Amino acid sequence: MAVLKMQRLGICAWKKNRKQILELLQRKGVLDIDTDAVEDEVFQKTDTSEARGSFERDIQLAEHALEILQQYVPEQKGLLSSLEGRKEVDLESCRRMEAARDSVLEKARKLEELLKGVSDCESEIGKLENEKEALEPWKALEVPMNFPGTKRTKALIGTFPGTVSTDQLCEMIETRLPELSGYYAETVSADGAQSCVFVLAKKEEAEALEEALRAEGFARPSRVEAEKPAVRQEKLVREIEELGQKKEALEKEIVSYGDSREEFKLAADYFRMRLEKYEILGNLLQSKKTFLVTGYVPERAAADLARELSENFMLAVEVADPAEEDEPPVLLANKKVPSSFEGVVAAFGLPGKGEIDPTTIMSACYIFLFGLMLSDAAYGFVVFAACLAALLKFPRMEESMRKSLRMFMYCGISTMFWGVMFGSYFGDVVDVVSRTFFGHQVTIPAVWFVPLNDPMKMLVFSMLFGVIHLFLGLGMKGYMLLRDKKYLDFVCDVLFWYLLLVGLILILLPSGMFESISQMQFNFPPFLNLLAKVMAIGGAVGILLMSGRRKKNWALRVALGAYDLYGVTSWLSDVLSYSRLLALGLATGVIGSVINSMGSMLGGGIVGAIGFILVFLIGHSVNIGINLLGAYVHTNRLQYVEFFGKFYEGGGRPFNPFSIHTNYVKIKEEN
Repeated sequence: MAVLKMQRLGICAWKKNRKQILELLQRKGVLDIDTDAVEDEVFQKTDTSEARGSFERDIQLAEHALEILQQYVPEQKGLLSSLEGRKEVDLESCRRMEAARDSVLEKARKLEELLKGVSDCESEIGKLENEKEALEPWKALEVPMNFPGTKRTKALIGTFPGTVSTDQLCEMIETRLPELSGYYAETVSADGAQSCVFVLAKKEEAEALEEALRAEGFARPSRVEAEKPAVRQEKLVREIEELGQKKEALEKEIVSYGDSREEFKLAADYFRMRLEKYEILGNLLQSKKTFLVTGYVPERAAADLARELSENFMLAVEVADPAEEDEPPVLLANKKVPSSFEGVVAAFGLPGKGEIDPTTIMSACYIFLFGLMLSDAAYGFVVFAACLAALLKFPRMEESMRKSLRMFMYCGISTMFWGVMFGSYFGDVVDVVSRTFFGHQVTIPAVWFVPLNDPMKMLVFSMLFGVIHLFLGLGMKGYMLLRDKKYLDFVCDVLFWYLLLVGLILILLPSGMFESISQMQFNFPPFLNLLAKVMAIGGAVGILLMSGRRKKNWALRVALGAYDLYGVTSWLSDVLSYSRLLALGLATGVIGSVINSMGSMLGGGIVGAIGFILVFLIGHSVNIGINLLGAYVHTNRLQYVEFFGKFYEGGGRPFNPFSIHTNYVKIKEEN
């Protein structure tokens, strides 16, 4: 377990070499550059907002081109494509992209224009479809919608709400205007919503007639055409077809850009790298001819970086240990197995200043407890095999995903171990299958015991494992105190607690209460019983008197000690928290057994076998998913609350080097 030692690195170089130096630092990816440098009369920061804005627009343009291609030429990806990782490209490809950036952006703009053309066609088609639909009730009208009438007549073309027949229309007119000398009225079409009518009257009577009809709900149409509705509909159909053909041609042209997908991906990442470089550039102090770079670099990489900078550029470079008041960023370095659990630690918080990296110890506890919670050998094998297969099949997988899969693979091994110890293989599938389909029961015996048959024994051992886990956390605190030569703190804050807790445990074990709960009997010799009481009393007195040792007032010291001593109740609740080991272990087994029983309800034979297989596959898939999630969540909780609560606070700043961050491609390192 290790937190890599950091060193301060400072560079003063000529501005003419700025581009090459920053590109070198970005490729190396080992320098966490300071971005909070203070300006003075000589060294100022450069405003790079305009350049950054340009790169952000270029990134958006390339990303939009990819979205357009994904819409019209979907990229074929498998179910596990997220595990494949990014495509590897060399630096030469990036250099070629720098030369071809304008042509690639022009392609992206062309795609946007084509998409806009498609959108315009769709919008226009929608308008024409609406117009065509609006003309549908009028298609039987033999005159244009804007027909005014003849030399002596005036046409009234409009609608009535509801259904109005020609006879009803004539009756309405004659009722309203019985003195009307003559007219022609016709209902062109009618449905439940409205009726379209055509009325022709003498010009001198038309105004009065229209006013009378309006009183009955008559309204002129909002849109009129200079053509007959049927003729206009035919034209609209042709226009829609032409627009559809134009849209199809534009879409085909968009599809033709499918081969440029990789160019757009590389362009987006290229501009992303440039954007990051200019973000850093805007935070560097610069004079007229020089610029400064300061930051943290891991000690193991500092000498090589300083040497490479000195060999390639004329500059001044300095490497030094951080000052006492500095708080360097945190970078963890562990061996292969513990490194898989660094994400669990980082999710809680990286080690703060003066803290140790708990990853190695925590990873061993994590594997142990996770397997104990899932505790089915077959489930463990499924998890192990799936993770191993993914790791072997996808060598370019992202490192964070690789670590997560390795973590679950190790937990799968632990689950297999505990499943064998408890005799659980897909629950009791061996018993059920042998009894149902072969007529005699075969049982794979547990190497240790079956928790379903002896839950109290499992509870006792769960609490025992919890005590060991908690004591280990307290021991980690003691180690840090001894490392920092705080011997009095070690005695008062660690040793006294060990004495009290061990003494209380030794007093509890031979008691009748423990015997009735655990069905286990302990008979200690008298001297051990006496020693247990001495340890408990001595630890309690030490805590009472020394927990508030930094206070000079004795009354206050005792009060603080009493409050701290009351914390023994939290130890009890912490130990009880480990009963979740029993609960989750039993849940896995019980649900698995229920699934097997449900599958066997159809009995033997072909029908029973088919039914059992279906229930088995669906039921155990759901069970392994639910209990895998439960084991993950509750194992994390035991680490974060119970274990870390004894010695670890976290809060360290993660090491964030200036490096190449890309979404689509991975830049190969130069040899």
